[in-house]
Amino acid sequence: MFFIWLFMRNLSLEQKREIFESFRQVNYSWIILAFVLGVLSHLLRTLRWKILMEPMGYRPKTSNVFMAVMIGYLANLALPRLGEVSRCGILTRYEKIPFNKSFGTVITERVIDMLSFVLLFLLLIVTQTGRIHTYIEQKIYSPLQEKFNFDFSGGSYFTWVAIILLATGLLAAFIIYRNFRHTAFYKKIYNLFSGLLEGIKSLTKIRKPMTFIVYSIGIWVLYLLMAWVVFYSLEETYGLGLDAGLTVLVFGSIGIMIVQGGIGIYPAIVAETLFLWDIPETKGYAMGWLIWASQTVMILIAGVFSLILLPVLNKRINDKTGTHPAQNTETA
Repeated sequence: MFFIWLFMRNLSLEQKREIFESFRQVNYSWIILAFVLGVLSHLLRTLRWKILMEPMGYRPKTSNVFMAVMIGYLANLALPRLGEVSRCGILTRYEKIPFNKSFGTVITERVIDMLSFVLLFLLLIVTQTGRIHTYIEQKIYSPLQEKFNFDFSGGSYFTWVAIILLATGLLAAFIIYRNFRHTAFYKKIYNLFSGLLEGIKSLTKIRKPMTFIVYSIGIWVLYLLMAWVVFYSLEETYGLGLDAGLTVLVFGSIGIMIVQGGIGIYPAIVAETLFLWDIPETKGYAMGWLIWASQTVMILIAGVFSLILLPVLNKRINDKTGTHPAQNTETA
């Protein structure tokens, strides 16, 4: 609500009317297509997760893993990282996979996702350098120059900013290490990063590396298409290329990292991003809400249905086999 207010507070009444009017002009068939692409991306995530569990000797049912993934995304809308715990707990109950083992594969997944995001971010920097430079000049550098009256000749301010940020980061790391390395909090952070490294090492044990790579690429391609197809739902954004879709995907993902589900902040980021393609602020904000809604509604529907169907389907299976999901279940 705060981020919604922060963006909307400077809009005139006419601009607000334009935003709401945009929702009435939407071709919702493209939203439905984005919905389907989202489901497919999570199906690929399901299959990829199963590959990570195979070296440990576990072959859970695809339906249970898919529903666990969707319930996890639903939980993440409520509290950050709750979804990772939730989906591992579901596999513990219904597939008898020890919590700590499935959670280790989730850490590996997150490492892969972060590496993929970094690669996409670098790709964006390389392919959209001109647009990003223009944005920084108009939206960041010029306002700061006017407010604080500073200047760096020859565009060298980018170099100075990078040097200052790097020096600050190194100084902060040194201070933390020197003063807090014996504290319990430091040890927890250290153990977290150690776990991430272990997660990366576990990738060497997977039995289908090429399939794993294809699934990983497919997930992000579908994420890209989810954002891109929604452009066609509004006349003003109709025909924007995959370069615009990639930029929205990367910067929008940052918003989702900052606030669970990107609630409130995602539409504002999309509006700022589409400024690079001369899309009016109101139309960009409306587009941001459409992309965010297509993803969030898909998670809500699939997550709620999974919550309902998961115990029902497994009860039928267990009734036929004469077992109960709680029997012989290891817990965290």
